[in-house]
Amino acid sequence: MTMNTKRRVFLKGSLAAGTVGVAVGAGLLTPQAVLAAWPKAAFEAKSIDDALKAGMGEASNTPSDAIKIKAPDIAENGAVVPVSIDAAGISNAESIALLAEGNASPLVATFNLGPGALPDVSTRIKMGKTSDVIAVVKADGKLHSARKSVKVTIGGCGG
Repeated sequence: MTMNTKRRVFLKGSLAAGTVGVAVGAGLLTPQAVLAAWPKAAFEAKSIDDALKAGMGEASNTPSDAIKIKAPDIAENGAVVPVSIDAAGISNAESIALLAEGNASPLVATFNLGPGALPDVSTRIKMGKTSDVIAVVKADGKLHSARKSVKVTIGGCGG
């Protein structure tokens, strides 16, 4: 590579970085659309019903055996509890909410699913104390739920 070619590559990179910097500074490259859709009230709610109303539009739900929750029976550390939700038995799933009943703010995660997406998600959550993990799946405008009890030996939310 000649010195001229190296200089051109450097100048192109500098120009691209400068352009991105200006765009970010002007607010053109921020995730505003994503942040605007963030259900802040749902994550700040102090009860399960309030979290579901704010995040999914209603709180009434029907228990369903079609939702499978995989989580440990005993979590050694409440700061990192692996949880998987499989709702493949429910057709037309639109979204999944994951709640920890014993947490001060019970809603720990929401997943919005695109058309045809497989309703199967995994994550790690914090649990403040022993309680139920609740998965709520919205499909065809109705809420379906399942629960699994998880015993926490060391608290993860400041415990």
